[in-house]
Amino acid sequence: MRTRPITLTAGAVLAAALLAGCERPQTATGIKSDQPPYRGSTAPAFADSGWQAGDRNAWAQHLRARAQYGQNEYSRPPGGAAQ
Repeated sequence: MRTRPITLTAGAVLAAALLAGCERPQTATGIKSDQPPYRGSTAPAFADSGWQAGDRNAWAQHLRARAQYGQNEYSRPPGGAAQ
């Protein structure tokens, strides 16, 4: 009678050991050809007006303005909608 629980436990341990050995190594390192973010896109749909691709100072200024005026919850009017 005691052999059935022992057999089930041993089978579960064996199955877990076999499944644990099947995991593939995670070797993704990312893209090596990435450019700095201020290089951007030359497509006009993805570029803000007044910004040229490769202009690091203009990129930083646009990020600061976006953070201050577009995504700053404290500067928004109460009620959630601009009036």
